[in-house]
Amino acid sequence: MGVEIERKFLLANDSWRDVVQRSEHIAQGYLVSAAAIRAGTARSSVRVRRSGDGAWLNIKSVTLGIERQEYEYPIPLVDALQLLADLCDGSVEKIRHHVVVDGTLFEIDEFTGANVGLIVAEVELPSIDAAFPRPSWLGREVSNDARYYNVNLIEHPFARWEEESC
Repeated sequence: MGVEIERKFLLANDSWRDVVQRSEHIAQGYLVSAAAIRAGTARSSVRVRRSGDGAWLNIKSVTLGIERQEYEYPIPLVDALQLLADLCDGSVEKIRHHVVVDGTLFEIDEFTGANVGLIVAEVELPSIDAAFPRPSWLGREVSNDARYYNVNLIEHPFARWEEESC
């Protein structure tokens, strides 16, 4: 069984930019909507992701928290483009920056479009209680806040959060 243990953080400052090793543009959409997940009619999210010349289909359990079932399979780029265009209810676009701190990879997602201004760092861990470095740029943890899940950013983009809370 595929298991992902991932913690998600906001960033305290921009000093991480000085140590980026590489960056890539990512576009992803969901074949199972956030509305279906909230309604309890879906037990998983099904994502189509494109990055460069690669594409993947990802299936992830919808349980809230840092440990979830996850399965990912490469698919032809032409299929991913068709799925994103025809079967997804919108997409999330971001630049993913790779930063390594003391041997630990942090993936920092800098969102664009309707989610511009949102920057989130993710770190995948081998176990729930695994230790990991805490660089000065790592801010508040949001692993258990579903607003920050990519599937929810399509329907409720970051740019509208303030107006939605009024």
